[in-house]
Amino acid sequence: MDNRPIGIFDSGLGGLTCVREVMKIMPNENIIYFGDTGRVPYGTRSSATIVKYVRQDINFLRKFDIKFIVIACGTASSAALPHITTEYDTDIIGVVEPASKLAVNATKNGRIGVLGTSGTINSGKYSEKIGNLNPEIKVISNACPMFVPVVENGYSDSKIARMLAEEYLDVMLKNDVDTIILGCTHYPLLKKTIQDVVGDGVTLIDSGAAAAGEAKRIMEMHRLLSGSNEIGGAKYYVSDTVHGFEELGSLFLSKKIEGDVAKIDIEKY
Repeated sequence: MDNRPIGIFDSGLGGLTCVREVMKIMPNENIIYFGDTGRVPYGTRSSATIVKYVRQDINFLRKFDIKFIVIACGTASSAALPHITTEYDTDIIGVVEPASKLAVNATKNGRIGVLGTSGTINSGKYSEKIGNLNPEIKVISNACPMFVPVVENGYSDSKIARMLAEEYLDVMLKNDVDTIILGCTHYPLLKKTIQDVVGDGVTLIDSGAAAAGEAKRIMEMHRLLSGSNEIGGAKYYVSDTVHGFEELGSLFLSKKIEGDVAKIDIEKY
């Protein structure tokens, strides 16, 4: 058993949807969360810049003697994870592989859609992972660059969100996908809108929740789960103002944020 905290990070607040699932399935774990709100979004950055940011994010989390790290960001998982896994002695996972596995198991007609940032879609990592798992599956990917700012600004349940969803999902409907990966951890806040557009016959895969489940599986295997009987706590760090974090972050967590929130200078790492 290991009572050290789990580290989770994202380019902004979206990774809190992964935190929510970790709290649900591993309630005794302590969590350190970092949201790189000063540099959000990662999806429009170059691969080299994303790798640099991810190294800094991980270096910051390692200050806390982290036992396990989840990159709760589709863009960072796609662009940076393959480059940095051998640089650290801490277990690190992203969202791409866990979500791909769930989608392959869920599809009945062999047609999987992937929604993500431009960085995630352009990397081709979801298509690559799914192809490795089952080369007969057809993958239809579409970048949704406006989804993150809509969510980050509190417009998840709005006419704007619905209009964007209809545009982004049109290609999915035309290709008769029966499973869609929400390839950015912001997108679960749009789940109701997306489901309304595609219908109940399409399965939506929450990439953050998938990563949380994979983290639990690996931690059980490596005997890293907490031995505490107490409910774990969480501390939150951001790279921009903490103003508004508790209010908007509570939407991602689906509950009031209770814990320390602090601003840090991520460039020092």
